[in-house]
Parts: sequence; structure tokens; C-alpha cells
Amino acid sequence: MGGLKRVLSPGNQMFFVLLVVFAGGTAYFSIPVAAAEGVLIVLAALIYRRQIVRRRADIVRYIEQITTHLDTADSVVHCPIPMLILRVSTGEMIWANDGFMGISGMKERLFSQRIGDFLPGLDLKWLGKEGSTSETTLRERRYTVCGSMIRQADRKDLLAALYFVDITELTELRREYRLSRPVVMMIMLDNYEECVKNLTDSQKSNMQAAADEKISEWAAPLDGILRKLDRDKYLLVVEERELAGLIERRFSVLNSIRSVTGAANLPVTLSIGVGRDGSTPSESFSFAQLAIDMALSRGGDQAVVKNRFSFDYYGGRSKEIEVRTKVKSRVVAASLSNFISDSSLVLVMGHAYSDIDSLGAATGVVCMARKRGKRVHIVIDEKKTMAGALLQKMKAQDSYVGVFIDPQTAMILADNKTLLVVVDCSRPELVESEQLLKSMNRVAVVDHHRRSSDYIENAVLLMHEPSASSACELVCELAQYICQPSDILRCEAEAMMAGIVLDTKGFTLQTGMNTFEAAAFLRGAGADPVEIKKIFQNDMRSSLERYELVTSARIVREGITVAFTETETDRAVASQAADEMLNIAGIDASFVVFPFGGETAISGRSLGGINVQMILERLGGGGHRTVAGAQLKDTTVMQAMDRLVEVINRHCEENGVGLVPPQAL
Repeated sequence: MGGLKRVLSPGNQMFFVLLVVFAGGTAYFSIPVAAAEGVLIVLAALIYRRQIVRRRADIVRYIEQITTHLDTADSVVHCPIPMLILRVSTGEMIWANDGFMGISGMKERLFSQRIGDFLPGLDLKWLGKEGSTSETTLRERRYTVCGSMIRQADRKDLLAALYFVDITELTELRREYRLSRPVVMMIMLDNYEECVKNLTDSQKSNMQAAADEKISEWAAPLDGILRKLDRDKYLLVVEERELAGLIERRFSVLNSIRSVTGAANLPVTLSIGVGRDGSTPSESFSFAQLAIDMALSRGGDQAVVKNRFSFDYYGGRSKEIEVRTKVKSRVVAASLSNFISDSSLVLVMGHAYSDIDSLGAATGVVCMARKRGKRVHIVIDEKKTMAGALLQKMKAQDSYVGVFIDPQTAMILADNKTLLVVVDCSRPELVESEQLLKSMNRVAVVDHHRRSSDYIENAVLLMHEPSASSACELVCELAQYICQPSDILRCEAEAMMAGIVLDTKGFTLQTGMNTFEAAAFLRGAGADPVEIKKIFQNDMRSSLERYELVTSARIVREGITVAFTETETDRAVASQAADEMLNIAGIDASFVVFPFGGETAISGRSLGGINVQMILERLGGGGHRTVAGAQLKDTTVMQAMDRLVEVINRHCEENGVGLVPPQAL
């Protein structure tokens, strides 16, 4: 009986079609049997029709019962608000007033369907929850759907009454409001000083005019307001509707502006800070200022979009321009010296799994604190370091007895006048001890990595220079204004020199004039190249592991190779393998994927043509243009490989590099 009811329920006309076809087939074999089947089909159709009429009569009587406080039931039937009643268990539409009949464009056929077939985009999970609604589209009109559950006195089935409120015009107004919101852009020629160096006034004017023309041509179709604030700064205000196109074209002005050249044919580059989604134009302007600061701190030549919740990055293909001056270094050194002098204790901390650059920079800060007569400690996890040889060398020195402590001991020793100096890192979650960082109210940061969205805020002193080769180079610059060469221990000079050698790959990558000046200063302080060479020596086991990693490499794009291993591998070995692959002809970037400490780590290296930091940043990592890394939790090596290759392909397609199809190694 239950099966018959389901067959005769609304929306099951297809059963009648199948029965007629079946009867027609039976007629081929037996006319009497086919005639009997035809009679049964007619009876079933009459019962089906009768059930529909009965359902409508039942619901009309129910409507009359629940509207006894109205003049007549016609008040509901002819209500201007479209109304639909359906059976909750099956979704059968069993009654609708004239208003809903009108917006649906259907009459009797409406009650031969279920709500899921008629409005497939309508979600009714909210039914029964007070104040809940949904939205749907019907015949190109937008409606808010609200309703309630109805329990019949003589039936167990629940009914639902839905009311459809037309919000088409409201939706269009809401969409237009969002698209017309102001987006504020701060535009800056980030290498202006380098481009105009040694140019005549006429040449400067020509260069500025050419840059103005490129920016004006780019901004003209946007129907915004462009104003020049200074010789190298612009303000552009456009509507939100224009931003999607700019992002899709990845801020094409970043490329077109490079056709303008300055001194020594140096191409002009731009940084763009975009502020959007602010509750007021003033808030969007403050977002734009934060975004331009972020773009400049990441090396320039890129656009950064800032909303209420996050930063998005576009561009950043060019090499960082070295813009540090002696004046800035001297001012920062003086401030750092004052902070050290005013402190009761100086703590120095690098990033987790410290390397030679991190530890070398820390020894430079120890030297400055010792010069000022302050107690100083280096916070380090000796069991998790990639600078084991350098660490043992420093611990063997009399001046470094008791200098190295763990984070727990540092927490006990620190007080409210303690100065924490973070070197070679600016991201809170990557430091040796995030808990120690959060507990300190006086923090100084010295870092050379590209700035990320999550960085150490409220630092009392910030020396952040992406153009620097290493943290050791920056610390050495500061030390020159605080210490004399005779104040620097030979082991400290060698530690800082080793950090520079590590990050520049033997003075071949990311070097500038300041790099060699720092190296010359350290050489004058007693750094011995032979001792530095010994710091980088490996044992036989590590050397074999490195070569095994290199043999596992495969080319995933032209000039990009990826190696992997599923065996637990030391970070230093993986980094050396990535460096080793750069010695292969035609390879411009290399990656090594390996398990480490219960996670899957990725080490990336580049000769500069491909920005490995931008690639690994998409996987939650960071670093520098030529040196970067990432750690993936709850991910196998092969899953990490797939994600890395996907990100590499996307980066290459967006930036026009490595476009030749992959070749087997």
C-alpha cells in the first residue's frame, strides 16, 4: 500500500508514461491483457487526480482554520506576498497562493513537482530555526525566502509555509554599492634615487615625464582620480569594480614602467600599495599606506593589496635595489647602542633550526653588548640547529662560557628591562621561542628576508633590509659604529663572515657594495678564510646523502629542478643539495622536499632569475629571493611534491618564466 502511495504521489507522472509504454508492448502479444492494463492505468490516473484535488482541499481547509482571525481565507489566497506550502518529509509542493502562482509562471503543473526540482538552488536546512532565511533566484528575480513549520492536528506530517519577498532591486543596489566603494592606491617609484643619480636636470625631467606618462596611460581607463604627490609618489583612487581587472592583468604597469630608464640604463620600477574594504575612505587610505610599506620592505617592484584581514602580493620579479645609506646605519646603530645601555639584560634570538647566518649575527650582537658592559645570552635550542660546527667552535671560547641558554632559562632570567634582539627573522611563528617573544616588551629586529604578512609588530627598533645579503652583513654594519675592530673576537669575526659566505654562496649571489665592505671590515678584525672553510666541511655520511638527493632530481619546468627523499634528512644536507643542483648547467632554481621533525620541509635555492620566496610563500613559507624554505604539517613527501609542482607551474605561468614544457631528466 505504501508503494502505491509513493507511485501516486505528486511528481511521479513518469510512472504513468512507463505503464502506457508497457501496455503498448503487451498489446503486441495479447490484446485482452493490454486492455485490462489500460483500464488499470485509467483508474490509477483518476486516483492520482483525486489525491491532488484532496490534498488541495485539505490544505485550503487548514488555511481557513489558521486564518479564522481574518475576515476570510481569501486574505491569504490573494496575499500580495507569494506563499508556498510544502510537505517537509518529501518536498512536495501542495498549495500556493495567487502571488506565488504569478511569480512562478505555473499553474496546476506546479503541484506535480518537488521543491528540490523546481528550485534546486534553495537550501531549506534553516527551516525551524528562528530568524533564519535563505535567498533564491526565480525567473531572473531574486527573493529572500522565510518561513515556518506547520503541524496539522490530524496528521503526523509536518508542513512548511514559505514566503517569498522580492529583493531584486535591493540586490542590485547592494551590488552597486560594493562595486562603487573607493579603492585607494599609493604608487611610488621605489628606485628613484638610483635612477636620477648623476643625471642632469633636463635628463631628470625627461625621465619623470616618461614615468608620469606610463602611469597616466595605465590609470586613464580606470575612471579614477590620479594625483602626483611628490616627484616619486602618486595617489590613485578608483572604484572597487576596477580592481578585479587590475588583479587579472597583475598590475601591468609594473612591467610597462620598466621601459623608462634612468642613470646607467637602470629601469624604473614601481611599488603599489592598494587599500580596499575599509569602512571609510580614511581607513582604506591607511590600508594603502600599510600596503606600500609592505611592498617596499619586500624589495619593491610589486603591488600589495591590503584589506581588513590579509595582504595579497603581485609582481616582485626584479632584484632588490640596494638603498641603504651610511646615515641610516649610523642612526640605527646609535639607537641600538642606547637600548643596550638602558637594559638590564640583552637576549639574542634567531629563527628556529638556527643556521650559520642566524648564529653569526647573534655573536655580533653579543660583541656590541659586551662593549657596553651588559650581560648577554644567546637563546638557542642546541639540539635543533644547522650550525653545529660553529656552535661548538663558539662554546670552546672562554668568552662564551654560559652565553648559550635555552628558551626556558631565558624566560626565568628576563625582566621588564630586558632587551630581546631578534636576528635573521621577522615572523613571530618562526623564531626560536614564540613564547619568549610574546613575553618581552622591548624587542629589536634585524632581518634581511622579504617581509611577510605576519611580522613582529611593535618593535622598538627595526633594521629590515631585503637588499642585504645576510643578517650578518647588517649586524656587521651596525657593529662598525659601536665597536672597534680590536673589540671583536676573532671567532666572532669568523662567525659573521661565515654567515655572509653562506647566504651569498661564496660571494656570488645577492651581493652589493655593502657586502664587500662588511667582509673587508671582518677580515681586518681577524677573520681567517681557512677557518671559515672548516666550518662548512661535512662528514662522509652527509656528503653521500647530499649526492643521493641530487641524483633523485627531476626537471619540472625549464630551468627548475626538484629533488626529494622519503628518508629523514638533516636540513643542512638538504640545503647543500639544493645549492649543488644550481651548479648544473641550465638550472636556475632548485627545490628539495624531505621529511624532518615529523613534518615535510622544502628548501629552495635560486640564482636570482626565479624568485623562490614567492613560490614557497604560497605554501606558507618565506625567505629571500634566492634562499627560501617552507614546512608543511600533516603532509607526505609525495603530497608536498604535488603541491610544490602545482605552485611552480602557476608561478611560471603568471610571471612568464620556465614556459618550455617539462623534460625528463
